[in-house]
Amino acid sequence: MLAVEIICAVVSCFANIAPNVGRARPAMEQLMTNVEKTENDWQDELTPEQFYILRQKGTERPFTGAYNNFRGEGTFHCSGCGARLFDAATKFDSGSGWPSFFEKITPKAVSEHRDSNHGMERTEVTCTKCGGHLGHVFPDGPRPTGLRYCINSISIIHEDDMEQE
Repeated sequence: MLAVEIICAVVSCFANIAPNVGRARPAMEQLMTNVEKTENDWQDELTPEQFYILRQKGTERPFTGAYNNFRGEGTFHCSGCGARLFDAATKFDSGSGWPSFFEKITPKAVSEHRDSNHGMERTEVTCTKCGGHLGHVFPDGPRPTGLRYCINSISIIHEDDMEQE
């Protein structure tokens, strides 16, 4: 385990010294860095709505989210930690009332967990980097994956909106 930590530290230092070398840096960085904060830290940094959804596994009302009707290009990031999660090219209108994507941006960008709450068996999806609740994934999406990542708008932020902050 120590060897892995040393390698991660070296790669991280190299990536910061030479940011233009190796275009896979954001995905690599996302897989190697875990955000470690207390719930009090999260509560101080997030809006009340973000804290409710990302940290307490809440759900925004359908058809109310900022990105439900989004049409455009770019990347969606975790609103809690900034990790890259979904490419807008994989977004589709599922009619569910939440932004839906048929594929995550990298295989390890989003983690899946069994969710038995509310008397249902579902698969919860969280940000791999910070553990923030994003939504759920269902096996009723379009081709090529057949998956529907049903995501709370408040859990994600489009790259264009990040630049405005």
